Amino acid sequence: MTELNITPLLDLAFVLLVIFILTTTPITNDLALELPKAAPRSKEPVPKVNYVTVDAGGKIFLNRKEVTLDALRDEVIQLRTDDPDLNVTLRGDAKSPYKQIRAALDTLQQCNVAKVKLATEVFVAK
Repeated sequence: MTELNITPLLDLAFVLLVIFILTTTPITNDLALELPKAAPRSKEPVPKVNYVTVDAGGKIFLNRKEVTLDALRDEVIQLRTDDPDLNVTLRGDAKSPYKQIRAALDTLQQCNVAKVKLATEVFVAK
């Protein structure tokens, strides 16, 4: 072989040329524009969340106030009258009797509260 094969070298040069052409940003002459200002967004009220808590002893609390099931029903109906889009989060202690949590859920269902969330603790594996 008396000749040197430069075909792979030319292929590499063309590939590099294409890469350099694609990655360089073209120089553009932008027009001086004054863009319109955006109007400040109106702050929507954050919906108030009401908490129903069942502690380890089975006591029921509505927003840190101890209540019975009948009082819970009356107060939730009053809250729902004031705010038809009522949000309630039910929190139960891990050692609380399930019967009390179920009774609180039933009471909220009887009061036609559509947005009921169950609070849980996030488990992180170590």
